[in-house]
Amino acid sequence: MFLYAFSKYLETITEAQVNSQSMLANTNKENKMTSTTTEHKLETKPSTPLRRQFVSFACFKVDPAWRRLPESEKTNGKEEFAAVVKRHVQEKTCQILAYTTMGMRAEVDIMLWVISYEMDAIQNLATDLCKTGLGQYMQRPYSFLAMTKRSMYLDRIDPEHQEDRMHIKPGKHKYFFVYPFIKKRDWYMLSMPERQELMDEHIKIGNKYPSVKLNTTYSFGLDDQDFVVAFETDHPSDFLDLVQELRESKASMYTLKDTPILTCIFKEIEAVLDSLG
Repeated sequence: MFLYAFSKYLETITEAQVNSQSMLANTNKENKMTSTTTEHKLETKPSTPLRRQFVSFACFKVDPAWRRLPESEKTNGKEEFAAVVKRHVQEKTCQILAYTTMGMRAEVDIMLWVISYEMDAIQNLATDLCKTGLGQYMQRPYSFLAMTKRSMYLDRIDPEHQEDRMHIKPGKHKYFFVYPFIKKRDWYMLSMPERQELMDEHIKIGNKYPSVKLNTTYSFGLDDQDFVVAFETDHPSDFLDLVQELRESKASMYTLKDTPILTCIFKEIEAVLDSLG
């Protein structure tokens, strides 16, 4: 009798263990399926790509004959030119910031920094400006075209800066420095780790000058240069010191060309046009 009862006790324990292991296995299987499904959802969740912008740096030089026109004709021409700029901004086809280079550059009088999601908007603006009384006396010694793009180099100090490069956010600082930039082909023959190491030094120097905001845009295939770099600041001396220090960095050995450098002063469009004389 005792042996029969003990045998039944063992069968009960064994059955309980089997049921427990079975439930545990099912639970683990369900958790694994849930985890796999969640991971699959995370992997396949579509991300909305950030729209890239076209960026134009349009430089204008007025024909000296314009300055000999009657004052009323000059005024009408400037008003027409300003009205076109304002209309394109109000229609939200593009952002336009105006700068004077009078006294800083012999071959350029004014510059327009134009930012748009559509290249056609930049072309339409240029055509409309040419139709104005002032535009008929304008030449364009330089015109640099570029696009925004996420940097291929990691900014270890400020990683979010890479996202900033996808969208230009003009700070409207008083001074603006722009130049086209071309790297030597030797640079592109370096491995990515080698280039990143050189750029680490470059980025470290740049972060020493927080008063200078850098806007890097990319021109590969769109224009003659590789990049167009534009710096905004209220302190020209900081920009001077920054450029001097960058010239001493190892990465500068791979610079092929970084001229012309345009020194500009931000003003409202009417004031920029009045600076023409």
